Amino acid sequence: MELGVNALVESPSLLGLLPLVVYIVLIFMNQSNLLATIIGIAIGAILIGHDLGMLAADFAGSLGSFVATIGFIIMLGAALGRLMNASGITKTLVYWIVKGLKVNSKNKARFALMVISIIICGLLGTLGGGNAIIAPIIIPVLASIGLTPTATALILKNAGEVGLIWGPLTGVTLAMLELTDMSYGEYMLFAGLPFGLLWLAGTWFASIHIQKQTEGKEHYDLSQAVDFDQFVVSSKERQATIAFIVSFLALVVFGVVTGQGTNYAIIVMIILMIIVALFGRIHPKVAEEKIVEGVASMADLFLIFITIDVLLEMVTAAGGFEALSELLQTTFTNISAPAVMLISAIVGGLGVEAAAVAELQIITDMFKPMIESSGLPLQMFAISLLSATRLTGSIYPTSNMIGQLGIAQSSNTKLMLKGNWLSIAPLVICIIIWAFVGVNLF
Repeated sequence: MELGVNALVESPSLLGLLPLVVYIVLIFMNQSNLLATIIGIAIGAILIGHDLGMLAADFAGSLGSFVATIGFIIMLGAALGRLMNASGITKTLVYWIVKGLKVNSKNKARFALMVISIIICGLLGTLGGGNAIIAPIIIPVLASIGLTPTATALILKNAGEVGLIWGPLTGVTLAMLELTDMSYGEYMLFAGLPFGLLWLAGTWFASIHIQKQTEGKEHYDLSQAVDFDQFVVSSKERQATIAFIVSFLALVVFGVVTGQGTNYAIIVMIILMIIVALFGRIHPKVAEEKIVEGVASMADLFLIFITIDVLLEMVTAAGGFEALSELLQTTFTNISAPAVMLISAIVGGLGVEAAAVAELQIITDMFKPMIESSGLPLQMFAISLLSATRLTGSIYPTSNMIGQLGIAQSSNTKLMLKGNWLSIAPLVICIIIWAFVGVNLF
C-alpha cells in the first residue's frame, strides 16, 4: 500500500497512528470491533489520500493477506466444532477423560476441568465456544463434588486460553508461528509450554483460594442440569471419536515432519470434517447445514480480520509504526533487548481485547524495528506476544472473562477478577526475570 497524491502526511509520521488510536479508543468505549475498524479506515483513507477506487483495491488485497487466511481457518474450525458436537465426539471425549481420571475429589475435579478445557478449546480454536459445549456435561460432576461456580469459571477461562496457545491449529498458534518464523516445536519449547504451565500453576492455587472464599456461599442448582451418569457412549460415537483422534494426530505429525506452513491447516480442517461426517454417519445435507452454521457463526470475526488488515496497512503506509519506533529509540537511548521485551508485553497486556490475531500483528509491526536494533531473540519476543494477547483478559473485566462467568453460572465478577490477578502473578514475575536471563542464554 502506498500514499495517494492527496495524502495529508509524509511517511514516516506519528499522525499515521491516528486510525489505530481511534480504533483502540472506540474499543475501550465498548463499541463493536467492526464499527471501530471501519471508522479507523475512514480516517486512514483521508490521511493517506486513498479515493474510493484505491479503497476497493485495499480491501481486495486484504482478502489474500495472512490475517484473512487465519480468519478463514477459524471459520473452518467453528464448522468442525459443529460436526464434532453433532456426532457426539465432544461428549465422548469429556466422558472418557472424567471416567479415566476417576473424578471423586476437588483436586481431581480441578485437574479434569483443566484437561478437558485445554483439549476442547485447543481443538476447536475458540474459548467461548469450546467451554460452552463442555459446561453442561461437566458441571453436574463438579457440582456433586462441591466445586463452586466462580472457581469453575476461573479454571474454564484460563485453561481454555492455554488451549488456544497450545493447540497446533488455533488462530493464535498459527499467527505466532508466522510472525516469529518458528516451528511448532520451537514455539512450544521456548514460549507456549513454559507460559501455559506457569499460568496453569497460578490458576490451580488461585482456584483453591477462590473455592475457600465461595464455599458455602455459592452452589449449583442441579434441578435443570444434565445428569452425567445417564450419558451412554454408543458404538458409533466411539468409532467416530477414535477416527477423529487418530486422524488429527496423524495430520499434525505429518505437518510437523514435512514442515507444512499456515495454509496446511485449511486442508487439515477439511479432511477432519469429512472424517467426522463419515464416521459420525451424518447425512451429507445435515453435515452441510452444520458446516454453514459454524462458518456463519464466525463471519463477524472474519470481517474484523479483513478490515483490521486494511487499517494496519494504512498505518504502515503512513509510517506510523516506523515513527513510533524511532521516537521510542530516541527517548530510550540504546534501548536494550530486555526493555523491548517488557515494553512490548506491557503495551499488549493493556491492549485490544477480543482480537488476538489482529493484536499479534499490531504488536509485531509496532516493535519490529526495535526488536531488530536491540537484538531481541524472536524466541523471547514470542513470550511478549503471548503476554500481549492473553494477559489482557486477566487484568480487567473483558468479554472473555464475563463470558466464562456466564458459562459457569457465576456472577461474582469481583472474586473472578481477584482470581485472575492471583493466577498471572507467578507468570508476570517469571517473565520479568526471564527478560534479563534469557537474553544472555540466547
